Amino acid sequence: MCHVIVTCRSMLWTLLSIVVAFAELIAFMSADWLIGKAKPSSSEDVDNRTGGSQEPYHPTLGIYGRCTRISHMQLSRRDTLCGPYAENFNEIASGFWQATAIFLAMGIMILCAVACVSVFTMCVQSIMKKSIFNVCGLLQGIAGLFLILGLILYPAGWGCQKAISYCGPYASAYKLGDCSLGWAFYTAIGGTVLTFICAVFSAQAEIATSSDKVQEEIEEGKNLICLL
Repeated sequence: MCHVIVTCRSMLWTLLSIVVAFAELIAFMSADWLIGKAKPSSSEDVDNRTGGSQEPYHPTLGIYGRCTRISHMQLSRRDTLCGPYAENFNEIASGFWQATAIFLAMGIMILCAVACVSVFTMCVQSIMKKSIFNVCGLLQGIAGLFLILGLILYPAGWGCQKAISYCGPYASAYKLGDCSLGWAFYTAIGGTVLTFICAVFSAQAEIATSSDKVQEEIEEGKNLICLL
């Protein structure tokens, strides 16, 4: 018989697991890892009504994507175009970024799998006498290691030609040049920290769902058990 067990700690672990997976996925897909040096306005960017030039803009560069401004001569209209610069894996700008993409993708796939499983832990707490919480916590720890490896390798690719075109000639491995770090990089770091917090907190979720109070509720024949 399925017993739906909901505790404060297990629910918090489930929510954190889902948030971490989405945060890492969004960061990985974003082009806002590096914010390039300001591009001066071109002659097409002159405002026809005032005669003045528009403010310079900052293009952004991700692991496999980028955002830049496309200027239209008619009406001085400007659109920001975002999309992948690499049509396939081999076209990613740096070998280090290729390794980063592999490690981050592996970590994110594990986190997404754990996030899906975490939803069902309210009804199923063990498989083959193994606690799902402990297994998921171990997987989250492994995913965190993959994420760390990816984030360590990422700055080593700042010396590639693609990064230099965005960050200037002084950009090199672990040196930003004229670029600055975007929100996606910080989101990936924050998600990695939360991944290890989730891995540790999974043990607390397991303790909460196997406590004496829960066992008493089960013995009383209750199928829905909610505890703080």
